[in-house]
Amino acid sequence: MQRSMANETQKVGTIHFPFPFTPYSIQEDFMAELYRVLEAGKIGIFESPTGTGKSLSLICGALSWLRDFEQKKREEEARLLETGTGPLHDEKDESLCLLSSCEGAAATPRPAGEPAWVTQFVQKKEERDLVDRLKAEQARRKQREERLQRLQHRAQFKYAAKRLRQEEEETEHLLRLSREMLETGLGAERPEQLESGEEELVLAEYESDEEKKAASGVDEDEDEDDLEEEHVTKIYYCSRTHSQLAQFVHEVKKSPFGRDVRLVSLGSRQNLCVNEDVKSLGSVQLINDRCVDMQRSRHEKKKGAEEEKPKRRRQEKQAACPFYNHEQMGLLRDEALAEVKDIEQLLALGKEARACPYYGSRLAIPAAQLVVLPYQMLLHAATRQAAGIRLQEQVVIIDEAHNLIDTITGMHSVEVSGSQLCQAHSQLLQYMERFGKRLKAKNLMYLKQILYLLEKFVAVLGGNIKQNPNTQSLSQTGTELKTINDFLFQSQIDNINLFKVQRYCEKSMISRKLFGFTERYGAVLSSREQPKLAGFQQFLQSLQPRTTEAPAAPAAPADESQAGAPRPASPLMHIEGFLAALTTANQDGRVILSRQGSLSQSTLKFLLLNPAVHFAQVVKECRAVVIAGGTMQPVSDFRQQLLACAGVEAERVVEFSCGHVIPPDNILPLVICSGISDQPLEFTFQKRELPQMMDEAGRILCNLCSVVPGGVVCFFSSYEYLHQVHAHWEKGGLLGHLAARKKIFQEPKSAHQVEQVLLAYSRCIQACGQERGGVTGALLLSVVGGKMSEGINFSDNLGRCVVMVGMPFPNIRSPELQEKMAYLDQTLPRAPGQAPPGKNLVENLCMKAVNQSIGRAIRHQKDFASIVLLDQRYARPPVLAKLPAWIRARVEVKATFGPAIAAVQKVSPTFFFLRVSPPRDLISHCLLSAQFHREKSASS
Repeated sequence: MQRSMANETQKVGTIHFPFPFTPYSIQEDFMAELYRVLEAGKIGIFESPTGTGKSLSLICGALSWLRDFEQKKREEEARLLETGTGPLHDEKDESLCLLSSCEGAAATPRPAGEPAWVTQFVQKKEERDLVDRLKAEQARRKQREERLQRLQHRAQFKYAAKRLRQEEEETEHLLRLSREMLETGLGAERPEQLESGEEELVLAEYESDEEKKAASGVDEDEDEDDLEEEHVTKIYYCSRTHSQLAQFVHEVKKSPFGRDVRLVSLGSRQNLCVNEDVKSLGSVQLINDRCVDMQRSRHEKKKGAEEEKPKRRRQEKQAACPFYNHEQMGLLRDEALAEVKDIEQLLALGKEARACPYYGSRLAIPAAQLVVLPYQMLLHAATRQAAGIRLQEQVVIIDEAHNLIDTITGMHSVEVSGSQLCQAHSQLLQYMERFGKRLKAKNLMYLKQILYLLEKFVAVLGGNIKQNPNTQSLSQTGTELKTINDFLFQSQIDNINLFKVQRYCEKSMISRKLFGFTERYGAVLSSREQPKLAGFQQFLQSLQPRTTEAPAAPAAPADESQAGAPRPASPLMHIEGFLAALTTANQDGRVILSRQGSLSQSTLKFLLLNPAVHFAQVVKECRAVVIAGGTMQPVSDFRQQLLACAGVEAERVVEFSCGHVIPPDNILPLVICSGISDQPLEFTFQKRELPQMMDEAGRILCNLCSVVPGGVVCFFSSYEYLHQVHAHWEKGGLLGHLAARKKIFQEPKSAHQVEQVLLAYSRCIQACGQERGGVTGALLLSVVGGKMSEGINFSDNLGRCVVMVGMPFPNIRSPELQEKMAYLDQTLPRAPGQAPPGKNLVENLCMKAVNQSIGRAIRHQKDFASIVLLDQRYARPPVLAKLPAWIRARVEVKATFGPAIAAVQKVSPTFFFLRVSPPRDLISHCLLSAQFHREKSASS
């Protein structure tokens, strides 16, 4: 169908959807259902295969709803404010419902049988009250603005007065100190004099939140909350990687809403920082901590006034960031909202305006209508709060959500090694030895508690904290799984309040101080001070980057000798995440003790069993949530593990799955139950390594490569099995037969080699398409769940046939999987006649991986391909039901190989002669795919 690129307005029912061209019917259905979900405040699970215009459907459907919602709200407010009266009785329910989302009020239900005049009186009173609330709200906004101006003027006078008081206090403090020194004698119990720059490593005096509140009597954030800018109703759109977000922003620009929508893109400091000194740190954690250090909160200024004046001035100079300028960031915010910009454009704008894009983009959140951000920023509560994201009565769209459960689980599962525990303990001991006399009692108490925790963690693994972890051999090896409470009791730390320790680590920023300390001792401290290092002196120094600079040159960073390699973060930074995980409810997580040959290789891992505890707040606060993806099957995982466990009623969940835009003849899904020699195909863990099974797979692949032109992609269950089959084929001569028809490529294990293999694969297919010869294309041997099974589009000649060898079940012997299965069996109800929830989980994980892999071939309306599933277990109805609907409807089950190859051969000439020219930009396509995996590796 020819589609015009001129903007058109499509009317579906009574709703008008602007669209850049004439949409497919499935796009109209998608937008209409999305509109209904947002209007009704539901939770929607939307499935739209790649190539069906999912992104544009999401944009036009969601922004059309937001357009209508804002229009209704403006009309009601204008009518109520201008006339001073409420709407008519028959319009009352809808208008009050609309305004109640902003005003927090709704009409009071009236009892049946009440006289009409009483009902009318009450209704009129409610309407007058609503008008009064709207007027009061406008007055409050005006008062808030006036108050802000007064506070700004008052702050200037307060600052001047404060500086005078500080100077007086400092003078008095110096006089008192001089008197004390004269009375007690010089240097009786004085701490050792600090060197230049060391004062920033010393912990400030710590007060808990309870102590601060008790001392002041008020909440310190009260004024800030009162002056916070109001958030308009908005849509939060999140996806996995920055390249996917940039693609979405590009689609928004092309849409009819591109000129009018106020959009802001959020990213991490690593992606948005324009300060080269900070960006050069490399590690995400180090960049975050250095940035926080440079932008210290105004609430931490109280204790700084007690320090000596020269030290305070030196600290302020070190903490300043030239890009953290409120006036310039305000201009950047306005520029970002005035025109749609992606991350790269925002970064360029920040460099040009010398304003921080990271903080400037956050200033734009309240007024933005569409906020584009990565998964982690929305799904992690602490990150969400730090970014200023408010979800109350807002809309959230989570795209590419097929692995949403795994993402939430991975974000909140933490693993620490014995080596990290010992490093952190040794570093903390040395820190206390250096600065102990300068620390207050509360700091010393918490530091000793952290040391005790580290010691007990090492002891529970069977090691000794005072010995080198690399040389400690453990008498007991193996894996042990504990509940959180059992682990706390076994470690003998159940008497420590981990919530307070976690809060102390967060507020005091001890891990950042400790990193600065160890970095300084590794490269800056003079030789006379190095004998003070105890315990792991040689071990720690071996871990620190070496430098050939003389000790008297502190300006040279410790990592300059490593050619820009990222410096490792402090081990305590990682351990803080483990401590936070231990505060999870006992039933929602487990601790896995993995004891290997040596202590350094042994680990403690927290496994999150219930990801719904971290998703519950999202669905509870939001007006509506949309979970979308190209392949969402099996949907039962989302319903049970994520939504039901989060307390979402089944009636609130809506499922929508649309078909594909390709003609039915453009796809041929086959299930082959037996091979060429009538050998039943069942690649179970027990049978898949049999020579006859590997031979059958090879012979089937040879026949398919003989009749299918272009590229063939064959998926195996693991790298080990792929290499085993490859070696067997090479030994038996099958590999030579395959190479005579297709040039063979193998998926690399390392992510940085993916680009090279993809380029060679695509160039080979392109060359074979232009030349006539014996080799008709290329064969790519890949791994399910590997680099090629997600994020890469084998469109057109890159993937004319996708073959799946066996069913890629996860390792059933994995302690993590076994515990997850047991948890689901205990938590979820078992439906009559259905398998236990734990067994369903294993099958769902398998089919989710299969669906992601076989969906690589069909990528647009004119594409075509064969999908071959080599295992008789695919013919079972419960398994077929978990395939995507657009594939399941066209599956043909072949009991023997003969009819299967005949079906492929029947359509292969059509495929061959209708073959389109090679993709115009194969190389750039492969580069984008490689970029996806680089971002995926970085985020994990």
